Amino acid sequence: MEFSHAALKNVEYNRTAAVEYALKWALSRNPRYYDFDSIGGDCTNFVSQSLYSGAKVMNYTPELGWYYNSLNDRAPAWSSVKYLHKFLISNKGAGPYGIETDRSKVLPGDIVQMAIEGEEFGHSAVIDKIENGKIYVSAHTYDSRNRPLSSYSYSKIRFIHILGVRKWG
Repeated sequence: MEFSHAALKNVEYNRTAAVEYALKWALSRNPRYYDFDSIGGDCTNFVSQSLYSGAKVMNYTPELGWYYNSLNDRAPAWSSVKYLHKFLISNKGAGPYGIETDRSKVLPGDIVQMAIEGEEFGHSAVIDKIENGKIYVSAHTYDSRNRPLSSYSYSKIRFIHILGVRKWG
């Protein structure tokens, strides 16, 4: 069955829920999700969990969607820095969507991705607080909660501002 995008409606992204989730699970693991630390890192899985907490909608499009049912039943975008970025900035279907922006336009609940080793983006974090112009993040792999973004050493950085969420109905 083919769905029309006309059946999608825009709903607000719940930034508060996303940030509360990030702060709650920043230094531990939610047992409902696989811990990817032993197979490349858990950062984007953690970011996706936080995004889902604020969006409450997954996108089950095979290969190109954003969803998690289990380790072996998930979209690449759920746990890959590169594919999460691609999904969020190009998503026209269900789930969260956003734009790449600069640091002056981000809000708590938005996403930051960094190239820490080399030139390839390899780390994702959730912006959990902005205070006096300073950005703080929560992340897995390099587990942190309210960590100043300025404390990271990175060669490149990009910010993804979540514009909203689309859901069926």
